[in-house]
Amino acid sequence: MNRKILCGAGALGASLFAATTAFAQEAAEAAAPVANPGNNAWMMTSTVLVMLMILPGLALFYGGLTRSKNMLSMMTQIGATAALAMLIWVMWGYSLAFGPTTSEGLIGKFLSGGSFFLSSVTSDSTAATFSDEVISEYVFVSFQMTFAAITAALILGATAERMKFSAVMLFVPIWLTIVYFPIAHMVWAGGGLLFDMGALDFAGGTVVHINAGVSGLVLAFLLGKRQGYPSEPMPPHSLTLTMVGTGLLWVGWFGFNAGSELEADGTAGLAMINTFVATAAAALTWMVVERLSGHKGSALGFCSGVIAGLVAVTPAAGNSGPFGAIVLGIVASVVCYFFVAKIKTSMGYDDSLDAFGIHGVGGVVGAIGTGIVYSPALGGPGGDDFVMGAQVVTQIIAVVIAIVWAAVGTGIAGIITRGLTGLRASPEVELEGLDIGEHGERAYN
Repeated sequence: MNRKILCGAGALGASLFAATTAFAQEAAEAAAPVANPGNNAWMMTSTVLVMLMILPGLALFYGGLTRSKNMLSMMTQIGATAALAMLIWVMWGYSLAFGPTTSEGLIGKFLSGGSFFLSSVTSDSTAATFSDEVISEYVFVSFQMTFAAITAALILGATAERMKFSAVMLFVPIWLTIVYFPIAHMVWAGGGLLFDMGALDFAGGTVVHINAGVSGLVLAFLLGKRQGYPSEPMPPHSLTLTMVGTGLLWVGWFGFNAGSELEADGTAGLAMINTFVATAAAALTWMVVERLSGHKGSALGFCSGVIAGLVAVTPAAGNSGPFGAIVLGIVASVVCYFFVAKIKTSMGYDDSLDAFGIHGVGGVVGAIGTGIVYSPALGGPGGDDFVMGAQVVTQIIAVVIAIVWAAVGTGIAGIITRGLTGLRASPEVELEGLDIGEHGERAYN
């Protein structure tokens, strides 16, 4: 009788254990992170806003600044560059930028633990945000994909009107692989060299703007000056289109900056208002500096100031109070004007549409300035233990690494491209215009 009772008790215990185990498994499955629908919706919207920055925003902005014979070429290069970058991103870019880091923290793993062709991404997989929330990984992949696409396209402002289309299509995948993906990993991925160092880059001061600006400058030197530069006047053919592109870029930049919080929360709201006020301050400042320099305040100056402010506030968008953002926009506008109007002229390099003068220089001002405006004494979100000097040094180190990496990598990519396809359109095509010579079309009849 006692044996039967013991056997029965054992059976009951086993069944309870099995039930408990099954319950624990079910509870674990039930506790799997689920994407917040509100954050998902905001990030999908932000992704589309960044896409708006590329097509039609950047295409119209850059296109209007060229001469009419190169309008379609500029727009086609931007569109094709963005499309190619998107395909490369899903094939190997996402894995290299955000995959498990190498021991040096320089690049993500391509195959071992990586996500070649998004092999590890499903409709149920999630990506972490900066809190305990998650968003759908496909949404995160798409959002970061647009950053890679616009960064590559920004370079083309420095090479406008003389780089042939086949060279662009070869240069872009090489450049993305050896320049953009490593810098994105170092700055934004957990375990990345600069991420672990504590460098602040909310939405891409180093990853996007310094990267693109410096790369554009190096490529411009490899290409050489346009025929007739600087002796012949080469004014923008349509400041109307440039103004339209500027407006689209400013609107899209809210996805760029506020979206980089990865959540629809208060910090995203902070990034949003900073994107308003820093840009407004920079736009007006550029026109004031024009006036003080003896010129009339111009539409081109307004557009240039808008972009300078947007570039400068990008790394500080969620890392500054509104007052700090305004100061950052003012300083960036003055410094960028000086580089565009004075330094470029004195040095004689042909950065066609001032990709380096605004994106590169404005990115440096914004990245280093972020270490200052992060201070709680200036309204920034830094904690009580914030040390401005130490953070500024960290920011400078990040800037130097980004400049050196972009310069060396672009030089390698440019030399490889020049050896395989050549970089520059023929003198006849350049004289006639790349619209006809490269694409057989005209922007205007």
